[in-house]
Amino acid sequence: MMDSKDLEAEIHPLKNEDKKLQENPGNPTKTEDSLKGAPWQPRLSRCRTVAFFLSLFVCLFVVFVVSFIIPCPDRPVSQGVWRTDYSAAVTYDFLATEDINRDRIQDVLFLYKYTNGSNNFNLSCTDEGETLWSHPSSFGRNASILSSLLQLPDVDADGAPDLLVLTQEEKEVGGYIYSGSTGHQIGHRGSLGVGGTAGSLLHVTRAGAHYILFPCAAGSLCGCSVKGLHEKATGSGSPLKRDPLWEGMLNATAPGPLWRSPGAIHYLMNVPGKAGEDLLLVSSEACVLVGGQDLVPRWTFSAAQVSRKPILGHYKPDTLAVVIENGTGVDRQILFLDLSTGALLWNQALPGLPGDPPSASLPTADHRSAFFFWGLHELMGTNQTEPRDAQHSLYMFHPTLPGVLLELANISANIVAFQAVLFEPSRHAACVLLTGPTSPDTPGMVSVAKHKVRDLVPSSRVVRLAEGGPDSDQAVRDRFSRLRYRSEA
Repeated sequence: MMDSKDLEAEIHPLKNEDKKLQENPGNPTKTEDSLKGAPWQPRLSRCRTVAFFLSLFVCLFVVFVVSFIIPCPDRPVSQGVWRTDYSAAVTYDFLATEDINRDRIQDVLFLYKYTNGSNNFNLSCTDEGETLWSHPSSFGRNASILSSLLQLPDVDADGAPDLLVLTQEEKEVGGYIYSGSTGHQIGHRGSLGVGGTAGSLLHVTRAGAHYILFPCAAGSLCGCSVKGLHEKATGSGSPLKRDPLWEGMLNATAPGPLWRSPGAIHYLMNVPGKAGEDLLLVSSEACVLVGGQDLVPRWTFSAAQVSRKPILGHYKPDTLAVVIENGTGVDRQILFLDLSTGALLWNQALPGLPGDPPSASLPTADHRSAFFFWGLHELMGTNQTEPRDAQHSLYMFHPTLPGVLLELANISANIVAFQAVLFEPSRHAACVLLTGPTSPDTPGMVSVAKHKVRDLVPSSRVVRLAEGGPDSDQAVRDRFSRLRYRSEA
């Protein structure tokens, strides 16, 4: 047990220290020495406190200024629905979207021409924008153009990509290269040595070499090195590359075809492959996926009458599929093929009408795609409605509901062009329609309209492709309304 002195010392330690100081007045303790030896410590403590509160005040002031005094820039709002009409006008099969004014919302570009000279909008593109360059073509008198402008690497080292046009002259394909910055022709016409048809494509091999591919006689695929064409046109060297494997194939078949197709080639596409790009060829008899490096067929799918250029999308998560429209009129079929294997994933009869726009797809947040088809579902198995008297119907399809189509809209006007687009990155999907006269020579009402897909869903009609189904019509609409979209990488 503690004695009374120890207990008192524990209860009153300061008192105990005072007693010690009184008992030893000439021998101050170490604590007193340290306190007397550091008179600056209380001042330092006060400085730290002042600095802390001053820093806190500055931070709070900055937050207040940023949050309340400095206004945030107004974010442009993309309207759900809009429509613009032009009377006494004609339009053309051109519709594109691009962020022109850098506000992060896609703008719509299309072509139209007023026939009424008194209208204030009777202007040409040169009246509104700046013309970078303009030159008359140097094609021969009997030349026919086989391609739109193909963008090439910068072969003349002027800092801008250059342009290539293929023409057919006297049963032989020729190439004209133009500077992208000045429009001047680079060198002379270069001959490819064979005849060809429309539908050319610029293909880049794994070695980074550029080759022009185009359909040629007897359902064959012909090609030419861009480096070789540039050297022929200029008579000098070229900064571009050659691919030894492709050069070997070209030399072995010169001047013949690189690859022979089972039928005339109608469409030629670059598609993503396991290592670089592969080639998808659509002929009059089949669809064939060809390796982009060795031109060896990966798979072949028999399709007798592909009416449109195929589109790509995701039927399974992160797995590309190719969508083919096989047949026309009441015999039209929508086919989904696995791009890597050619296996049939989904098919549905959907009669097409004359003037139906091409199909479209948009990527969704679940790493699949939403697909948009035009046609007329009521024509299946019935002859009560003639195609020429029917309206164009827009259908929406998502792979998570393979037994359902959603009829979004019915259009009676002549549809010139159509696009499904994300106006803002990873936000709402929209459909853009360009309608107008059936002929550019006959003026009439030209309209361009945008409809938000989610706004069309509540009034849509659910079309069931099979009997039964676990969901009600409203539940199906709700599932389509909840779809989220994503921007392409």
